[in-house]
Amino acid sequence: MLLWLLSGSLVLFGSVDVWYFLRGSWMVIKSWFQVPIRDVLAEQIVHGRVLLHDLDYMCHMNNARYLRECDFARLAHCTRNGLFMAARELNATMVVGASTIRYRRSLALGEAFELRTRIMSWDEKSFYLEQRFVSKSDGFISAVMLCRQNVIRSTPEKILDFLCKKRVECPDIPEDLQHWIRFITASSQALRAESGLEEKTK
Repeated sequence: MLLWLLSGSLVLFGSVDVWYFLRGSWMVIKSWFQVPIRDVLAEQIVHGRVLLHDLDYMCHMNNARYLRECDFARLAHCTRNGLFMAARELNATMVVGASTIRYRRSLALGEAFELRTRIMSWDEKSFYLEQRFVSKSDGFISAVMLCRQNVIRSTPEKILDFLCKKRVECPDIPEDLQHWIRFITASSQALRAESGLEEKTK
């Protein structure tokens, strides 16, 4: 029996990223029992620390781990401010449509950090979030990520109206975010044109 259990566990851990789903589930459950955040525009903080399984060959935090931590922080963020539940009530979902990250200084083994997440703005299709990795040792911003969270089968405005029971004013879009939105829009248009050209040549 024990052998079968061990074999099954090896197969499961070898074929599915079990820790990802366990950690994501824990973040959501933990956020449910925390005090809700009524201000959807408020910055939320998740605390983290660089562990052995986060390291790469350079012995600092793996580039991909930053994106993974951002996933978990967004789960906590949208659970505590109610966005996920509001989207679910409207039969809508939210998926990452684009992201970019700038690394400024490595996070080393054992280093504690804060991951600060906030909604910067939105349009008719997407929320735009900023996520900052801030070292607890000296407050240095080690990395900054911008994320476009696409809303499917609804709009950000409808979700916010449903959640807040009132019209929420959209913040002015900062200049750096405007540049990024123009870039990803131009990229999408170029890819659509390329796909159309490929279809015509077939």
